[in-house]
Amino acid sequence: MGLKRTPLYEIHRELGARLVPFAGWEMPVRYSSIVEEHMAVRKHCGIFDVSHMGEIECVGSEADRALNYLTCNDVSKLVPGKAQYTAITNERGGVVDDIIIYMMSPGRYLLCVNAANIEKDFSWLSSHNKFDAEFLNRSDEFGQIAIQGPKAVNIAESVLCLDIDSQLKYFHHMSGEYGGEKIIIARTGYTGEDGVEVFIPAGAAKDLWDKLMEADSDLKPCGLGARDTLRLEAALPLYGHELRDDITALESGIGIFVKIDKGNFMGSDILKRQKEEGVKRKLVGFKVLASGIVRENSMIYAEGGEEIGFVTSGTKTPFLDAPIGLAILDVNYSKIGTEIFAEVRGKKIKCEVVKRPFYKRN
Repeated sequence: MGLKRTPLYEIHRELGARLVPFAGWEMPVRYSSIVEEHMAVRKHCGIFDVSHMGEIECVGSEADRALNYLTCNDVSKLVPGKAQYTAITNERGGVVDDIIIYMMSPGRYLLCVNAANIEKDFSWLSSHNKFDAEFLNRSDEFGQIAIQGPKAVNIAESVLCLDIDSQLKYFHHMSGEYGGEKIIIARTGYTGEDGVEVFIPAGAAKDLWDKLMEADSDLKPCGLGARDTLRLEAALPLYGHELRDDITALESGIGIFVKIDKGNFMGSDILKRQKEEGVKRKLVGFKVLASGIVRENSMIYAEGGEEIGFVTSGTKTPFLDAPIGLAILDVNYSKIGTEIFAEVRGKKIKCEVVKRPFYKRN
């Protein structure tokens, strides 16, 4: 099977992007350098092709009940125009995928899912649905463009001719029109900065990208590399790293989005027990105190040599200019200020558990 290409593939080639396989897609990892693209988002604005993300619609008279059973957050709190971060959980309380649910209208929801999990999520949701609701995989119909950074909203407003700043709150969405096509504008983000994401029919995505680029000469195309370093500084989890089927939603750092009191849902018995008894391991942030960079899958040890966890993400990030990471650790070693040791090429280098997020915008 060949790699899939987004509606913006030809633009990436024209811009000289370095293209790599990612979740079954041929995607730009960078256009210039990851550092330049990262800093553009922190200081000005960057534009990302996120058309590889999946869109699954849930419709029906019991769509809200279906989603409330299949995900850990409380869907009943949604109203049209509001978005909700949540996770699809399995019977063990593990994370099938982390998603964003957009309530479009009563009985109609749009789910944005991770690219690597589109087919898995669709199959899981459909096969575990026991309510009067239907799941529809609409991923091929959409392109999706994200612009992130301090000037993102102004740029989007100038192109879309909408008053986004005053009309669109964080984790909300609104409908609009572009070139005669209906679009959805959301304000969720995955970089630690303000910004908007535009869901647009695939055939109109290229024209929107071009118009956004024309609107501001400093707007910088950004690839997957900068997307990853930006989300790490903001301590945002990534599926396959912090979020996995074998790590529960409470262990993986998204406990604030697990609503135990809403009633029965997939894995709720396990998660309720963990909530009552306390988790035995949890996600922490750490900074590296010695020279070196700690990468994913490095083992973590206590000062006495006991193995206490593993690294889920780690690198030296551009804005902080320091090596940082996230790790799943024995809860007894999770207190801020605790010294831990990561194994790198056979050597154990000193690190310290620190408060998350590493970066927070003013």
